[in-house]
Parts: sequence; C-alpha cells; structure tokens
Amino acid sequence: MYRAVLLVAGLSALSSASAAKLEIFSWWAGDEAPALRALLRLYQQKYPDVSVNNATVSGGAGTNAKAVLKTRMLGGTPPDSFQAHAGQELIGTWVVANRMEDLSSLFKSEGWTKAFPADVVKLISSKGGIWSVPVNVHRSNVMWYNPAKLKAWDVTPPKTWAEFLTTCNTLKAKGVAAPLVVGENWTQQHLWENVMVGSLGADGWQNLWSGKTKFTDPKVVAAFTTFGKVMDCANKDAASLSWQQASDRIADGTSAFNIMGDWAAGYLTNSRYLLPNTGFGWTTAPGTDGTFVMLADSFGLPKGAKHRTEAVNWLKVLGSRQGQDTFNPLKGSIAARLDSDIRRYNTYSRSAAADWKKDRIVGSMAHGAVAPESFTSAFGAVIDQFVASKNAQSAAAAAQQLADKAGLGR
Repeated sequence: MYRAVLLVAGLSALSSASAAKLEIFSWWAGDEAPALRALLRLYQQKYPDVSVNNATVSGGAGTNAKAVLKTRMLGGTPPDSFQAHAGQELIGTWVVANRMEDLSSLFKSEGWTKAFPADVVKLISSKGGIWSVPVNVHRSNVMWYNPAKLKAWDVTPPKTWAEFLTTCNTLKAKGVAAPLVVGENWTQQHLWENVMVGSLGADGWQNLWSGKTKFTDPKVVAAFTTFGKVMDCANKDAASLSWQQASDRIADGTSAFNIMGDWAAGYLTNSRYLLPNTGFGWTTAPGTDGTFVMLADSFGLPKGAKHRTEAVNWLKVLGSRQGQDTFNPLKGSIAARLDSDIRRYNTYSRSAAADWKKDRIVGSMAHGAVAPESFTSAFGAVIDQFVASKNAQSAAAAAQQLADKAGLGR
C-alpha cells in the first residue's frame, strides 16, 4: 500500500513537472489588459493543455518591463516570448546581441510574407532574418481637431507645415492663444518626427535612419527650424501635460490641433464619450498624406526559451487573422495583416485600415521602429535643449552624434 501511494505521488509529480507551460511577458496592463486576456483565451482554446503564465509588468509605458526583461535576458532566464515594439527596439537590442531566434521559416510556413505588407516585413528583418511577429498596428501621423471649433474659427485642417504656420497665425489673430497643443517630452518627439516626415518625405525619412542622409544635412536642419516654428504655436505648459490632457484641450475646444497616435481615438471615444466625425475629427499630419507612419507591438522567440514549442504556437496565434481580429478591436489598434475583417472595427480604425492597405508605410522613431533604443533613450534631451534654444544647427549636430554612437547606417 505504501509503495502504491509513493508510486501515485511520483507519477503525479512527474506529470506536473512535464505539463506544457508558456510564459508571456508584456507591459499590457490597465486599459490594455482586456485585449491581452482575449488573446490568451483564444490561445488556450486552441491549446487547452498548456498552463499560461501572463507575466505582465505594468507602468512606465513599457519602461519598467524593459528593465526587468534586460535582467532576465542577460541572466539567462528569458521568458518564452516577450513584447517589444517591432523594428529596431528589438533588433538593435536583442538581435544584435544574438539572443533571438530567426523566424523566417515560421513566416514561410504560415504564409506571413504575403499576409503582412512588404514594408512591415522589411522593418522587422535584419541580416537575412525575420525577428518578430507584429500583432497590431498604430498610426503615428494623425492630426486631431474639434470640427465644430474649426468651423467657428473658419479654418480648415492644413495640408502642409507651411499652411499650418499660416493657419496658426490666423488663429492667434482670432484670440486662440495656443493653436497647437502638445504634452510632455515624448509627445514633442512624436511631433518632431511628424514634422520631419512631412518635410523630408517618406524616402528622406528612411534615409535618415539608414545613414544615407545625415542629421546635419541642410534639409534636416531646415526641418528642425520648421519644428521650432511649429512649437511656437503650442501651449507653454507642455511639459506638465500628459497626452490625455493634451487631447482634452481638443475635446474642450481650447486648442485647434494635436498631433498624436491613433490611441487618441480610443481615449476621445471611450473616456470623453465623443462621436467620431462629430465630437472629434482627424486627418494625416501636414505633409504626410499618402504615408502611414507606423508602430507595432510584436513578440519574438528568445534563444533558450524553456517552452519553445508552446512559444511557437503562441506566435502562430498572434500572426493569424483570427488572433489579430480578436485582439485589435479591444486594443484600439488595427491588424498588421492585410486581410482583417474590417467589419469588427470602429469608424476611425476602418479609415486607418483602408490607408494601411494603400499608403506608403514607414516606421516611427519615437516608438521604437526605426531607431535603436540607444538612440531614442537619449534623443529626448536633444528635443528639450532645442525647444529651449531653437538652435537648429546645434540640435542637428547633437542628433548626428547620437546616430554615430548608435551605429546608424553601419
């Protein structure tokens, strides 16, 4: 009897030790948590025998999670799969350190090289490999406004940055103290990249990150000067505002324009209870019509993942049409795939999805797509110094020093 009990206990322990597991590491908490939970439910429907550990580290828009991830990756205990912004945030940190598996064979077997736009596949590729699976897409180059207030002020959304500056002066003459509203430093970097894309064009923007164009190039310096003039149209208390508080000033009609990613649509709809095209309107940032500046959340496969098979299956769910259409309507983003079921998305997302299929796609700097983290983490100081001094030559030189140090173009 005693031996039988020991045998049963031993078999139970062996079964527990060999049970399939999966650890997912992300910073999706708070408002974003329901979308992740829906994705995990779908995974467990497909793989019911897998025990999933949702290891979320909240706070700091991913900053806290990245610090924990760095400790684990360098310590040799990586999660089975982790969230990172698609592009150089992952490639410039963990791919160059030889810590990630190449997913090219998975992309081929799943047909993803055709399901995702070619520009996106290029963005997540380096040195002959494909390194992550994008689960969503956000758009960076959106200008938000209050339709009723623009009508009252008798202005229309400007199509170029030169038109924007003219409209700014018109609004100031009508008593609008801050035609443009911006927030804390990262939102100013977000604005800067939109001025650059609108001034340099899609090819010029990409050349900046490939090293073909230097930050000290006269066209880039001129775009810095334009950015300074655009900031002269903005509120003086920018440093004290979150992006939500900046969006509030559009909703309240205090300011005319705000350049922000399309997560603002979710905020204005779900938190301010405004109707698209009535309570708020949108268009592309000046000079960027026909260009889609994108950022994407993605997941990769670390070398040494303890539960590799389960992690690969997780990536398959992420990249599937069902997975993307389960996650994105709740996240407020659109699918990275070209064949998503657009009927499941809201008014704004439908317009973004239509542009996603036809526009030129380039990556965001402010959100980790085209520049390594070593550049982006230091660039905020360049923006702060420029906003204070408006010295375009000095800012361009400082940015080039960061680019050289980060190895851009090499």
